[in-house]
Amino acid sequence: MSGEDERIVEEAMPLLHGNRDLAVLYDIAGYLNHQVDVHQALHEVLARVTELLGLQTGWVWLINEQSAPLLAASRNLPPYLADHPERMSGSCLCMDTFLSGTMEHAANVDVLRCTRLKNAERDSDPSALGLRFHASVPIYAGDTPLGVLNVASEDWRELRPDELQLLHIVSDQIGLAIQRAHLSAQHTRAAARLATIEERNRLAREIHDTLAQGLAAVTLQLETADALAISRPEQAHEAIQRALKLARSNLEEARRSVMDLRAASLQDRTLPEALGALAAVISSSVHYSYTPVQDFPALSARVEVGLYRIAQEALTNTCKHASAQSIEMTLFAEEQWVSLMIQDDGCGFEAQSVLQSLGSGSGHFGLTGMAERVKLLGGSMYIQSEPGAGTSIRVSVPY
Repeated sequence: MSGEDERIVEEAMPLLHGNRDLAVLYDIAGYLNHQVDVHQALHEVLARVTELLGLQTGWVWLINEQSAPLLAASRNLPPYLADHPERMSGSCLCMDTFLSGTMEHAANVDVLRCTRLKNAERDSDPSALGLRFHASVPIYAGDTPLGVLNVASEDWRELRPDELQLLHIVSDQIGLAIQRAHLSAQHTRAAARLATIEERNRLAREIHDTLAQGLAAVTLQLETADALAISRPEQAHEAIQRALKLARSNLEEARRSVMDLRAASLQDRTLPEALGALAAVISSSVHYSYTPVQDFPALSARVEVGLYRIAQEALTNTCKHASAQSIEMTLFAEEQWVSLMIQDDGCGFEAQSVLQSLGSGSGHFGLTGMAERVKLLGGSMYIQSEPGAGTSIRVSVPY
């Protein structure tokens, strides 16, 4: 090689090192961005950093919630440390320096004589593999101290400033990855809490739509029987029979609900069939129809259960509160939408004030449950009512 060639190679070496460093940093950043398990990510980062710097050993301390150091990852620890975990616990010079706040971002990246190896050095213990020194790099997320990255080698050489700067950049990437992992864990916990709340609300609706409504319907029939017991015993007997039928039906519903989230009334039935059976049981005043009679579209279990519960709630409310002589229930399917309409000629109510109070804890649990179900199904609910003018409820949901 000529002298000119040697000069060109010598001038190119910093550029080659820079390109190599950038490639490794890019590789580490990509890995940290895609790896969810922080500890696994730290093991991989140690492997790449020690290989890049021509070192043999590395380990990472992280501070736990009690501000105590925790060994989060290690690579090629000498047997003196690897075979004696107790020697990698408790405080040491690098962690004490870091926790005291004197190992700052770029100011104090020092070559430290490792206090965990001082006894091995004193006793010339060969299992320490000659390790005495390591470079310590603080890990922060903003101003929050997270831990320390240590790298070492048997034939220790003091790291160049550009190598120490490279370690700083890696430690910053580690800090960001740990911060993202903490935020992700917080988000997961928040999502779990929200799911728990939603499940509680769902169970509350299920209890209201099964046991509460069933008992209300039974009570209504028994009150009718009690009122007719003397004057019209035959009609009283019919009301008692309906009450018994309702009680048996709701007992079966409760048993199945324990094992299956799907409404028992929809077992082996389409939604039009289940609504027909519901109308017949609730009251003889209910006139029910659906279209198209032929080839009614197949609906998901979620939509069927939701519409069935809404119809059950609306009919129960009407029979209990409206004093209606006639109730019309219609189910009809259009392209991409299925709608349920229930109209009665009962006493009606102030729809606007009631709707404004939904969810405020002022009662109207049935209407609140209906509104929640419609929202969960991505549909809409329209209620029209005035005192003395009856009530009309229309629910439409996509399918």
